[in-house]
Amino acid sequence: MPEAAPLNTNEGPPGGQAFWLRASDGVRLRIALWPGARGTVLVLPGRTEYIEKYALVAGDLARAGWGALVIDWRGQGLSDRLAGDAALGHVGHFSDYQLDIAAARTAAGTLGCTAPMPVLAHSMGGCIGLRALCDGLQTPAAAFSAPMWGLPLSRIKQLGIRTMARLTRPLGRDTGYLPTTGPQYGLPSMAFADNPLTRDAEQFARMQSHIRETPALALGGPSLRWGGAALSEMAALTRLPAPDVPALIGLGGNERIVRPAAIRAQAARWPRAELVDYPGAEHELLMETPQTRDDFLSRALALFKRA
Repeated sequence: MPEAAPLNTNEGPPGGQAFWLRASDGVRLRIALWPGARGTVLVLPGRTEYIEKYALVAGDLARAGWGALVIDWRGQGLSDRLAGDAALGHVGHFSDYQLDIAAARTAAGTLGCTAPMPVLAHSMGGCIGLRALCDGLQTPAAAFSAPMWGLPLSRIKQLGIRTMARLTRPLGRDTGYLPTTGPQYGLPSMAFADNPLTRDAEQFARMQSHIRETPALALGGPSLRWGGAALSEMAALTRLPAPDVPALIGLGGNERIVRPAAIRAQAARWPRAELVDYPGAEHELLMETPQTRDDFLSRALALFKRA
C-alpha cells in the first residue's frame, strides 16, 4: 500500500487522500485519490500545476458520481524536483512522464480505484495523455482542456530552442532556464489584468493563494532541456495516427499559452474527437468563468457516461 502524503486542501469532496509512490526509475511521486462509485477519472494536470488546484474539479466529478485520481508530475507539485534549483521546471526525457502514468495506474489497483478510468487532461497533461493513448493506454474516453500539442513560437524560435538544447546537453548546460523565463516566471509574478490563464478573478486569486500558503508548490520557468524535449515530442505526435478513443477537446478563443492551430489540426485528423470552442476564454478552461467551466465539464461528463 502506498505511503500517506500531505494533501493541503479542504476544497475537495470528502474522503480525499494523498499518497507517495515510486516510479520505476526511483523518482518519488505524489498522487491523490477521491473515491467515486461510477468510476475514477485520471486527471493529468499541466506544467507547473499540482493536485490541490484540482480539488474543486474533484468536487464536480464527485457530484456526478465519479472519483478522481490526480498526479503531481515529476519535477513539480510535491513530487521530486529534478534539478538543484527547485523553481526550475525540468525533466530528463519527455517520455519519463509516461513512467508517472504507469506508476499511478499501478497504484490505482492497489488503492481499489473503481473502473472505468476515463482521462481528463489539461495543457502539458494533454501532450502526455495523447502520447499515452497512442502507446495503447486503455481508457474509454478522454477530455482535453487546451492541450499542449503545439506552442505559439515561430519555426525559427523552435529550431533555435531545439538546437540550443542539443548543443548544450553534452556540457550539462541544458539545465538552465529557457530564455525569457526564470524562477519567478508565470503565476507567482503574474497580475490578474490581461493574464493568459483565466477571466475569473476568484479562481486566479485561489491559484495564487495555494502558492502563498504552500510555497513548495511554486514552479518557475522550464529548463532548456524541457523546452527542446517538449518541442520534439509535439512534433513526433503529429506523425502518429489518432488513437481510436472518443475525445472532447476544449479551446479558448483567447488562447495564448498553447498554439490553437496545432489543436485544430489534431482534432481534424481525429475521427472520434469533438472540438468545442469557447469564445473569449483563456487557457484554463477548468478554472475559467462558471459558464465556460461548467459547460466543458458537463460535456466531459456526458462523454464519460456514453463511453
